[in-house]
Amino acid sequence: MKALLSVSDKTHLVEFAQGLRRFGVELIASGGTARALQAAGVPVITVEEYTTSPEILDGRVKTLHPRIHAGILARNTEQDRADLERIGANPIDLVVVNLYPFRKTVAQPYVTLRDAIEHIDIGGVALLRAAAKNFERVAVVCDPCDYGLVLNDLEKYGEITLETREVFALKAFAHTAEYDASIRDYLMGLKHSEAHPSVITLTLQKVQDLRYGENPHQQATFFSLNGACTKPLGARLLQGKELSYNNLLDLDAAWRAVLSFDQPAAVIVKHTSPCGAAVAPTLSVAYQAAYQSDPVSAFGGVIAFNQTVDEDTVAAIGDLFIECVIAPEFTEAAQQRLSSRKSCRVLVAEDIAVAKSMAWEYRSIAGGILRQSVDHGDPEPAQWRVVTRQQPTEWQLRALRFAWQVCQHVKSNAIVLARAEGDLLATVGIGAGQPNRVDSVRIACERAGARAKGAVLASDAFFPFADGVQVAARAGVSAIVQPGGSVRDEDTIAAADEAGIAMVFTGVRHFKH
Repeated sequence: MKALLSVSDKTHLVEFAQGLRRFGVELIASGGTARALQAAGVPVITVEEYTTSPEILDGRVKTLHPRIHAGILARNTEQDRADLERIGANPIDLVVVNLYPFRKTVAQPYVTLRDAIEHIDIGGVALLRAAAKNFERVAVVCDPCDYGLVLNDLEKYGEITLETREVFALKAFAHTAEYDASIRDYLMGLKHSEAHPSVITLTLQKVQDLRYGENPHQQATFFSLNGACTKPLGARLLQGKELSYNNLLDLDAAWRAVLSFDQPAAVIVKHTSPCGAAVAPTLSVAYQAAYQSDPVSAFGGVIAFNQTVDEDTVAAIGDLFIECVIAPEFTEAAQQRLSSRKSCRVLVAEDIAVAKSMAWEYRSIAGGILRQSVDHGDPEPAQWRVVTRQQPTEWQLRALRFAWQVCQHVKSNAIVLARAEGDLLATVGIGAGQPNRVDSVRIACERAGARAKGAVLASDAFFPFADGVQVAARAGVSAIVQPGGSVRDEDTIAAADEAGIAMVFTGVRHFKH
């Protein structure tokens, strides 16, 4: 039995090669793989010795040779055996290859196009495809995690079974497909003009099965998009049960919302939409204000913090039942205090870049996929325009800007009422997901109660009629921010003027369906 080894990732290479030798496998290896094995004292034939052809083109051509590829692609037929004998080649039964780390290379800062091009693997891809195509006779291994399976089959059966070879072949084709997609993604990224190509390739790598989907009778799995992360949201589960499908949706909504703020912030989410949000000098104060926005909805929700959670913050949460809490870090005292809450999942967001670097969003509909650029906020620095006689005060503008940021993350039709008190900015009432905007205004005002008096209001889209402004005025709202752009804007402005409300148009809409 002969094996060809040519690997970029040399994890457990020597141990694996030694294991193959124990079963009498003859080893052929290329370049750096051969040198690593020779240094470890593992008997190996170099590709140059086997093919009698030296590496050329500065190493670009090593394994692209008839004796290599014929040995891999040969079937167990009389004619193929005769062809091998004619060119002095032997059957190769095992191909162990992994590719130059292209995605890792182009992720490095200041990488040049020349560097990227040199890390496009040619020979390795050809070897993987050839071996995978001929899986009826040849085993192909592209993942060091599978070395143990190979040795186990050799130990138990004296060969690598057909069932194992089939699994490995599928994995190899998936590996080359992902590799090609990473190259295409990089080169497409250089062509900024083509924001909507006619064909896109998404590589989804399974990370973990989930307990179930939105409901217990539905199956669910988390896949990493183009290898973006090895853990959902780039976060490590510190304690608690496995994350569910609904947990992940809520966590994603809360985490992306809280990352909108630079000051200490807390966001509470229920059913993928914020029910409370606040920024303050400390996380504990921010949490308390976010909770007071809607204490009823906060029960059983998900909380996200954008800074290290300390013991005071955990103490502020008290005995409120929450499903999950996520933050960049937790102090030891905070972890100790949370450890008594066995039903609460605690996540440390170790890789914030996973959320912040997202450029595109994908959603499935019957028969296809929708793709859009991520809404990272107003495309340009806000060019707000005051459209009413009443001018907003400085504190109203602070509250309006905060409410406008929160509104971006609330399900449309989104209405956010907020207040500014010193260094504290907090929501006091949120209306979301209603079929009409005036109902969202009513809900937000009802939840705010007396706190609506003097509060500001943000609307994710324009008011189609003056009724929404009139409801807000009756509740005591003092200032409004909205995109504007309705054919009835003049009616809305007139209603605000009549009530003495300051109103600002942003010119930007933030629907979130």
